Amino acid sequence: MASKFSKLLNILILFVVITFNSCADKNTGEQTVKDVMDETVTKLYKTMTEKQLDSLTNDQVMALFNDNEKEVLATRHWMFDVNVPVVVSVMRSTQQKTVPFWLAPTGFVKTSKTMKNEEVTYEVWQKNFDKGHIGLGVNGFEDYMLHYFVSVAPQNKNDQLELSNFFPADQYVEILQDSAFTYHDWTELVLINVPGDMKGQKLLTTIRGRGTESHLIGAFRKTAYPSSSTPDQVMLTWSDDPATSIDVQWRTDTTVDTGKINYREKGSDTVQSVAAEKYRMEDRDLMNDRFINRFTAKLKNLKPGTTYEYQIPPQTNWNEKYTFSTPAQDSSFSFVWTGDTHHSPTITKLYNLADQSHPDAAFYSIAGDMVSEGLHRDQWDDLFQFSKDVICRKPLMAVIGNHDTHQGLGAWMYRDLFSYPKNAPAGVQPEHTYSFRYKNALFLMIESTAPIDSQKAWIEDQLAKTDATWKFAMFHFAPYNWDEPYPDIQAAWIPLFDKYHVDMVMNGHIHYYMRTKPMKGGKVVGSYNEGTAYVESVAIPTKPETHPEEPYAVLRNFNGDLYQYVKIEGNTLSFTATNADNKVIDSFTIKK
Repeated sequence: MASKFSKLLNILILFVVITFNSCADKNTGEQTVKDVMDETVTKLYKTMTEKQLDSLTNDQVMALFNDNEKEVLATRHWMFDVNVPVVVSVMRSTQQKTVPFWLAPTGFVKTSKTMKNEEVTYEVWQKNFDKGHIGLGVNGFEDYMLHYFVSVAPQNKNDQLELSNFFPADQYVEILQDSAFTYHDWTELVLINVPGDMKGQKLLTTIRGRGTESHLIGAFRKTAYPSSSTPDQVMLTWSDDPATSIDVQWRTDTTVDTGKINYREKGSDTVQSVAAEKYRMEDRDLMNDRFINRFTAKLKNLKPGTTYEYQIPPQTNWNEKYTFSTPAQDSSFSFVWTGDTHHSPTITKLYNLADQSHPDAAFYSIAGDMVSEGLHRDQWDDLFQFSKDVICRKPLMAVIGNHDTHQGLGAWMYRDLFSYPKNAPAGVQPEHTYSFRYKNALFLMIESTAPIDSQKAWIEDQLAKTDATWKFAMFHFAPYNWDEPYPDIQAAWIPLFDKYHVDMVMNGHIHYYMRTKPMKGGKVVGSYNEGTAYVESVAIPTKPETHPEEPYAVLRNFNGDLYQYVKIEGNTLSFTATNADNKVIDSFTIKK
């Protein structure tokens, strides 16, 4: 099962890369759907007001394209070749209001056949094709979540059907039957009531969010914090050893071509400079800030136990908030972590409260779901704005949650925004899973939306080779909770946490606070020296409607708006969880 899931993930990644980054078809060099949509959006920004963009209708959208562009949109979204005459079936959700414009005009006929999953019913449209090339069109111009999927069968049942030359590349081909999945990003959503005469056909699966490629109706957004020529969104992270390095990141508008950092030991007259890497970032649907420049400067060969100050030119003064400290060579430090932040403005109060109460914290972490839509840059703008007074001084080390991706389209925006260690296991995107060492503690930052089993060897290797006194793991999906206990994580990772005695596992996702009793082998044990503390939390206001009993829980809180402070002093760990009213709702201590 693990190898199949890993294969699906790699296919999903290729699906996204090919679909959204290619500028021309690999075989012909002809115009792609992406080309047409990019050019159309560019024209719209020049000719329409924001109000007009917000109120686009399907008829208005269709009028935007000439005949050649409509041909591209109708035939170059999904392509493949067949070696014999075939029947192609397109299964589209009956809940999608507008039928794709190309279906009927290109000869597809709506049949009386249907099939279902637990979410929707799909109607079946069919068309006969001769052997050769087949091209299908876009899902529509609204952002309907459940993209159509396809099956293919030979017209002559005795023919041996072969499919080739797929676009997007490395198309996954399944068998159409009850229990088959249709979306790589939601494999648990499976088909039922597949018509008997269609069972056994070749099933071409997809991802839910592919319709985003042609999304125009209701697509356009604004950021409340557009870029300018003045550097902002200043953030610290680590991609190397925290004792001797740090990464400084910021953004500007596209009028700024270069960037650098000036830095010095605080109070010194000796100033050093490091050039920054620049890349252009696009969110096509941000009507007031489509393109920005992002900069990352990596400072190396720093002195341990030293406070530095830095400037981002054209800044010329030494701003007190632009400082950072490298860890001293001792065994004492602290950090702050939160569960889901979801770009909520409430985190401004929470982060500032944590910073005022615990100025000693070396860094901050978020256990996933930093935003609600991972490919909406305006939400990342919110997050950086709300935490700006802290993350310019304290590195932000986070992990991916399910909301930090978008309907199977991946988390490329997360990767573009953060600079983290590139020591992920094979089969996982760099920076999605990573580890770092801070003083006498090892931190495993794991992507729980990536294949679970394929990360086992990496987790064991990290734990087996470390001599760290304290071991922490952070990932989004909590393995102990009343709603979704994730048996795959319990089976694959928890035995490793037990074997190497991970001290604390930090999670989010389920919007409440819960700390377990010491857990080992799925059972409660006598102390945290024998078992692991599993803590899940949430940084936004929330109140679950139901909360069944959890016999493994030592404490639960259902009001949300929390941060956690962890302090290490040699062989002693102290922990507190604090709410937005500055009230400690939980605390405990571990002594080795």
